[in-house]
Amino acid sequence: MRRRTLPRPIVWAFAPYVAVSLLHVVLLALDHVLAAPTKLLLMPLLAVPVLVAAPRLRPRSALVLVLAALLFSWLGDGAGALFPAAPELPLMLGFFGLAHVAYIVLFARHLARRRLPWWTLVYAAWWVAMIVAIGPHTGALLIGVAAYGLLLGGTAAMAARCHPLVAVGGAFFLASDTILAFRLFLPDALPAWSSPAVMATYTLGQGLLIAGTLVVLARKAS
Repeated sequence: MRRRTLPRPIVWAFAPYVAVSLLHVVLLALDHVLAAPTKLLLMPLLAVPVLVAAPRLRPRSALVLVLAALLFSWLGDGAGALFPAAPELPLMLGFFGLAHVAYIVLFARHLARRRLPWWTLVYAAWWVAMIVAIGPHTGALLIGVAAYGLLLGGTAAMAARCHPLVAVGGAFFLASDTILAFRLFLPDALPAWSSPAVMATYTLGQGLLIAGTLVVLARKAS
């Protein structure tokens, strides 16, 4: 049985994303003015290996879902900068919610290779714990935050049905948004270094989701 690996050109296509991710986290830690613009580069750079691999990816509907997830993630990342007149947090939740829908459909239709593991019940417990912990502090956003939490937990759970890279990526994505939720609604509960931690886990999670997805889809086409 052949190992599921990516061709070298696709692997190297991840290099700009990895480099800018590391730079962005460092800039965040230094509270540098360039942290914001480097954030907007992340998802477009993560789309590079997807586009490099595109000719060998099957089915094509899966490619559309991958690109949709990255597009909505990018809009979520840049909600404040791209739509300055709109309320940032609801817009961010909406765009990332759509990204999670794209990921869930992608995993369920094209990547799943096992039943839902029993241990994914931890994601249901996570959702309940988050509602108890931050729900009283969300105000009018409670329903939106709860719905987004279901999608986030659903992405992590569905990712557990897929390639190990995808499963780990889903867990890191959930970890990132968990830290972010506490920073947004209970800011005094976390230290200052938690801001770089949000983006470190986010960039790692997204990168692993895409890498695992490309491994599976490229193998299906071969």
